[in-house]
Amino acid sequence: MRKSLTKNEIVKKKSEIDRIFQTGKVYSVPHLRMRIARNTLGTNRIIVIPVKKYGSSVQRNRIRRQIKEIWRLEKGNLLSGFDFAFIVYPGMAVSHNQQKQQLIHLFTLAHLYTR
Repeated sequence: MRKSLTKNEIVKKKSEIDRIFQTGKVYSVPHLRMRIARNTLGTNRIIVIPVKKYGSSVQRNRIRRQIKEIWRLEKGNLLSGFDFAFIVYPGMAVSHNQQKQQLIHLFTLAHLYTR
């Protein structure tokens, strides 16, 4: 299995990000919000957006990498055909296990697990 996300798995265009925010459903836990919108590609795509008040750029990039890694490990268990936007707020759990539990809880709330 590939250890990084491919270009096809990342939402990059502003118009696509705007579509997620305008039409997507919102699920949230403390300090983390997930927006989901259907896409026509048949694959899942992701974008992680830490707010500017999250901390320094080093901390924002670190949380972005951590969430993408959890996503990479869990994406095989999720339904396909969605665009995901994760918005991270200050106070997000620093522990990898706590972050993973929060993301799994969000996926469960959205009924996205295939198992």
